[in-house]
Amino acid sequence: MGDLNGQGHSKAGLLAVLIMVAPPSLLAVDVIGKGLLEETHAFSRCYRELLKPRDGFGEATRSLFANKIQKLFFLYIKTSDFLKQSCNASVGTGLVDESFVLRFLLQRVQLFLLPPDRPKRTLYSKKYGVDLIRYTHAANTVVYSSNKIDDTIRYLSLHDNKYIRYFPGHTKRVVALSMSPVDDTFISGSLDKTIRLWDLRSPNCQGLMHLQGKPVCSFDPEGLIFAAGVNSEMVKLYDLRSFDKGPFATFKMQYDRTCEWTGLKFSNDGKLILISTNGGFIRLIDAFKGAVLHTFGGYNNSKAVTLEASFTPDSQFIMIGSEDGKIHVWNGESGMKVAVLDGKHTGPITCLQFNPKFMTFASACSNMAFWLPTIDD
Repeated sequence: MGDLNGQGHSKAGLLAVLIMVAPPSLLAVDVIGKGLLEETHAFSRCYRELLKPRDGFGEATRSLFANKIQKLFFLYIKTSDFLKQSCNASVGTGLVDESFVLRFLLQRVQLFLLPPDRPKRTLYSKKYGVDLIRYTHAANTVVYSSNKIDDTIRYLSLHDNKYIRYFPGHTKRVVALSMSPVDDTFISGSLDKTIRLWDLRSPNCQGLMHLQGKPVCSFDPEGLIFAAGVNSEMVKLYDLRSFDKGPFATFKMQYDRTCEWTGLKFSNDGKLILISTNGGFIRLIDAFKGAVLHTFGGYNNSKAVTLEASFTPDSQFIMIGSEDGKIHVWNGESGMKVAVLDGKHTGPITCLQFNPKFMTFASACSNMAFWLPTIDD
């Protein structure tokens, strides 16, 4: 992941989020088409439009984006040659144009034409407050936990800002919320020492587990099992189809009285589990054996803040924000720290998440930064 450049919210905002370009091998799909000339003209028009003075764009920002677009265009040319050679070699024909490739890149250029630093829409939950929030599989819908009045979980339509359903049951603050990656199931963990299993289609709890301490929980990438971290000292794995029979595996960790667990995540390949704490370290364990593979430290968290840690989408690197606004990155295999990223955050980074489709991520404290890969010449 090497060269990641942080683009601060005050400069790039949402504009930079989807600039990632797939390698040529991934672009060689459905490339037969028409309209290359027209799309080339459209690409050129977008480029010229970007160079015009616009509200919210400084000269430095326009120059930065223009430089990246030039690199995209050169990549398009190189990719075109690659596709022609590949198709000629495989099917013996030269009747291939690059409209798919250019259309792919054109969409990214058009993103730059959005006004920076302006949210698309702002929705308020002043009465109930908002704490944890997760997208569901239905378009423009989320579930979120509250931090006012009660501990009910709410299912909200972002399209019209209306509640679809309420999920009451927890009697203390919800500290974990995880959506199944495959269906309408989600789980929640609370300071009332319970984990509840829910279905978006019903307000009634589908399953209830009483635990001995504060839980954190998360689904695996296949949506077949979920893990529960209990009392900051053990991880229990449950089969979703028979969770009422108890865990099929339990991994006990060395208890650390100086901090407590604040999060638990599976890697995208399902082989690793990342345990976050409100102390100065996070742990990486084997998801099958429970062995601690690495303990990562060396970042600031003297005030016991809940800092979110994440895997990169390829499961190879682990990242966490720190109290001083920097992001620390480790290689998950070697355990070595490979980078410290500075997004000019003004406080502790409590949120750090990746875009699931592109190698971009966002980090946030009271301000937000979007990060994108450097496109090499």
